Amino acid sequence: MADVTMNNVEQSYGETNDAQKNVFDLGAFVGDLTIEEDVSSDEISLEGLQQELEECKNDDVVANILSKGAKLREYTKGVENNLRKVELDSIQDYIRESDNLVSLHDQIRECDSILSQMETLLGGFQAEIGSISSDIKTLQEKSMDMGLKLKNRKVAESKLAKFVEDIIVPPRMVDIIVDGEVNDEYMRTLEILSKKLKFVEVDPMVKASKALKDVQPELEKLRQKAVSKVFDFIVQKLYALRKPKTNIQILQQSVLLKYKYVVSFLKEHGNEVYTEVRGAYIDTMNKVLSAHFRAYILALEKLQLDIATSSDLIGVEARSTGLFLRGREPLKNRSAVFALGERIKILKEIDEPALIPHIAEASSSKYPYEVLFRSLHKLLMDTATSEYHFCDDFFVEESMFYEIFAGPFAVIDEHFNSILQNCYDAIGLMLMIRIIHQHQLIMSRRRIPCLDLYLDKVNISLWPRFKMVFDMHLNSLRNANVRTLWEDDVHPHYVMRRYAEFTASLIRLNVEYGDGQLELNLERLRMAVDDLLIKLAKIFPKTKLQIVFLINNYDMTISVLKEASPDVGKIQMHFEELLKSNTALFVEELLLEHFSDLIKFVKTRASEDPSSGSEKAIAVGEVEPLVKDFGSRWKAAIELMHKDVITSFSNLLCGMEILRAALTQLLLYYTRLTDCIKRIVGGSSLNKDLVSISSIMYEIRKYSRTF
Repeated sequence: MADVTMNNVEQSYGETNDAQKNVFDLGAFVGDLTIEEDVSSDEISLEGLQQELEECKNDDVVANILSKGAKLREYTKGVENNLRKVELDSIQDYIRESDNLVSLHDQIRECDSILSQMETLLGGFQAEIGSISSDIKTLQEKSMDMGLKLKNRKVAESKLAKFVEDIIVPPRMVDIIVDGEVNDEYMRTLEILSKKLKFVEVDPMVKASKALKDVQPELEKLRQKAVSKVFDFIVQKLYALRKPKTNIQILQQSVLLKYKYVVSFLKEHGNEVYTEVRGAYIDTMNKVLSAHFRAYILALEKLQLDIATSSDLIGVEARSTGLFLRGREPLKNRSAVFALGERIKILKEIDEPALIPHIAEASSSKYPYEVLFRSLHKLLMDTATSEYHFCDDFFVEESMFYEIFAGPFAVIDEHFNSILQNCYDAIGLMLMIRIIHQHQLIMSRRRIPCLDLYLDKVNISLWPRFKMVFDMHLNSLRNANVRTLWEDDVHPHYVMRRYAEFTASLIRLNVEYGDGQLELNLERLRMAVDDLLIKLAKIFPKTKLQIVFLINNYDMTISVLKEASPDVGKIQMHFEELLKSNTALFVEELLLEHFSDLIKFVKTRASEDPSSGSEKAIAVGEVEPLVKDFGSRWKAAIELMHKDVITSFSNLLCGMEILRAALTQLLLYYTRLTDCIKRIVGGSSLNKDLVSISSIMYEIRKYSRTF
């Protein structure tokens, strides 16, 4: 109660002095303090006053008291009186509340007793909880220990179960290996047996186990039995390949490949037996394929159409290659020896199926050797591709292919070498070279390298033979007997036609290849035929006939070469230049034959100046016979020239071009003559006999229209 009263007093002082609180200046107020007169100066000490004032400076109560200017003693007495009053009031309050305080004290004692009991009870609980916590910790440790043991036992169990599974030999597996048939189930059982055999051989821990001593003898017996059984089975299947009319590819794909694990098992667990199986397959396929190719080659040989013999050369006399000298079936069209013709179609049919001999024989068909060559190598490529894939899939050994095909290669080589030695067909040889090139591209697209060496060897064999036959043609031209070859005929010579067709054929076969060596050889051949043609031409008694002979042969050669290639090659350009120069010579010869005096005069006198006063000045009498002679027979002479051209040149187009050139040249000569007459004194008297230029032009156009 005293505290309450004191607070009230302080509150009352605080409320009355709130307004002046902020403006109170303690230093200024202290300066106004008065000390009672009854107090002697000896009893009063001011020491420490300044410090106390500084400490009370921030006290609100002190500040309020001092701000009112009250005296301290009076104020202190007032406070003491208030405290006594509050104390008395507080005592009275305690007296009035004494019963309540006694009751409160009793209640506190009762609560203290209850709390003491609760403390005892909670202490027991705490002790029990501590015991339980210890038990839980013990159980946790035991649980962790049991969990670790369980994990270790599971690991041990899994390893032991795997070990038992891998090493144990089930009775069912024994029954299948010993008594079962070789089928899909047998293949699966073989795989299981293979795993068990690898397991006991590879793992060092297994080798040290006692269980292996019991199981290993049984596994070895099963291995030997399985190896023996699958060996007998696979050898039996291989022998089926030897049966006549067996489709080897179907048997390989549908039967043998199903059991390719047998070979893998033998390779891993019966290497000696695998070697026997491998050798048996190589021997079987070598013999079977060799027999097949030998039979196919014999059948193809019956279909062969011989094209050329050693005497079928460009420069050989036609009469010396009569049919009675040809030991084999003659061709209906002898030009096929030198002309490519329809034979080039074989390059467009390069990937067509191989010929079936009995069907072709039934239709009595015959084929040039390049057709049989393509067919044989098409069969070889398809067979090699199939066998190469099978060896890779079944035996996982690509190298086996070369051992298997040693026999077939030998059979084909024997046949090919015999054919090549007697082959004089240069066009056929070049076709075979192109066929081999196409076959190499096909095998490259298939990504099968097994025939690379063989095809390269064939290609290397073909080129020398082609060069030899080509040189035979070249030498036949160089060493030709001109007298026996010459014929009294200005039309194209058969030797030149042979040359043109032969060259055109090789050019056509070289269009997409650009073989520089072949082009060089063709240039050598061209030089040889040029020399021979000149020699043949010189035998003709007249220059005009010589020129006509050359023009006919050049024109024919150009026509044949144009058909071979759309591009103008060096050889064609050479003959075009020769044709042009000889055409100019023929025009002169033709005009000299009918207008020799006119041409002679124009060339020697027409350019002279009549007014020069020289002793040999051109007189009207000298020119008049020429003018009258021309006017009387120029049309007849042109008609004779026309007939001469028609009969002399095989190619009407070429002949008419030459006639047009001759008439144009004639017009030029006559124009020079008329110009010369105009310059002669008295030459106007000949105007009535001159033929107008327009008349000659009309005649030229008339013959142009007839063509």
